[in-house]
Amino acid sequence: MPDRTTLCLLPGLLCDAAVWTSQRAVLADPAETYIPDFMGLDAFEAMARKVLDETRGCLAVAGHSMGGRVAFEIWRLAPERLARLALLSTGFHGPRPGEAPRRMALVEVAYERGMDAVADLWLPPMVHPDRLDDAALMEPLRAMVRRATPEAFEGQQRAGLGRPDATSYLPRITCPTLVVCGRQDGWSPVPQHEVMARTIPGAALRLIEHCGHMVTVERPPEVTRALQAWLDSAG
Repeated sequence: MPDRTTLCLLPGLLCDAAVWTSQRAVLADPAETYIPDFMGLDAFEAMARKVLDETRGCLAVAGHSMGGRVAFEIWRLAPERLARLALLSTGFHGPRPGEAPRRMALVEVAYERGMDAVADLWLPPMVHPDRLDDAALMEPLRAMVRRATPEAFEGQQRAGLGRPDATSYLPRITCPTLVVCGRQDGWSPVPQHEVMARTIPGAALRLIEHCGHMVTVERPPEVTRALQAWLDSAG
């Protein structure tokens, strides 16, 4: 990674720094790594501005899921600061018909039944079906969901519903870009990652086998190797 470039690891919906633990330990000196806390924010632009305000100089930005959407906003606001871009388990389209009621139904669960109930409903579709009984994977994920509040969850869901369609951004991104997707990701499926990789000039696509949406914790070694190659590549 070029000198004085900060590695920014952006977490997704209901996620915090815990989802990047394996990657942070390997990819860069902690002093050169930044993981933001997006709890309490309700717009992707506000999240992007937080990243830009809390860092300096050139950035290598890796965004998972919602974090990928924030990465697009970082590029829109300050493309000159983006040295590298990695998009993991994410998308680029705007809100879809019927999406708002589904998202807000989970928010109602959070307020009425608590974050444990949200974990019960939200987490299973996020991982490969074979991992649902893997306590070493699922219990830390459940604990992470419990660390969030209904208010923070609502804000992030509203951010998702207010997201811009980033389709027009893709062909204008010129920094070295990596696109990563779990082969069995049912939330952000492979085809939309293939479109991103085809449309962003020179982008590389890496599919992680036997993996769902939570790629950084489901298959940490494979994701870390992909990101290491991205950081080490010429660009």
